[in-house]
Amino acid sequence: MTASNDFGKLVLRVVLGALILIHGISKITGGNAFVLGALAHHGLPEALAYGVYVGEVLAPVLLILGLWTRAAAFVIAVNMVVAVGLVHTGQLFALENSGGWALELQGMYLFTALALVFLGAGRFSTGGANGLLN
Repeated sequence: MTASNDFGKLVLRVVLGALILIHGISKITGGNAFVLGALAHHGLPEALAYGVYVGEVLAPVLLILGLWTRAAAFVIAVNMVVAVGLVHTGQLFALENSGGWALELQGMYLFTALALVFLGAGRFSTGGANGLLN
C-alpha cells in the first residue's frame, strides 16, 4: 500500500463525508418534513424519517474521521438507494438537457460510498491502516 493510495482514500472519505453532511445539516436546521412527506406518500412509517440523520449526519462524520469507515459508507450507500427510491425513481433513466444523467449527483454519492465500503479508510484515519475501526 502506498501513501498515494491512502491519500486517495482520505480524499474520497472527506469529500463524500463533507458533501453528505451538508445535506444533514440542512435537515437539522430546516427539519425533515420533506422526508416525512415522501415516506407517507409511499405508505412507510414516519419513524423512518429519523434515519436520515444517521445517514446524513452520523455516517458522514464517521467517514471524515475515518472511524468505522466501511460501515459508515454502507449506511450512506443505503441512504442514497432509499433517496432514489423515494424521490427520484422517475429520473432513473432520464438525461438532463446538457446530456448528463439526471441522477449524476446521487449516483456519484452512491458509488463513491460503495468504493469506500470496499477500500476502507486507509492509514490517514483515526482507525489507522489496519485498525479495527477501519
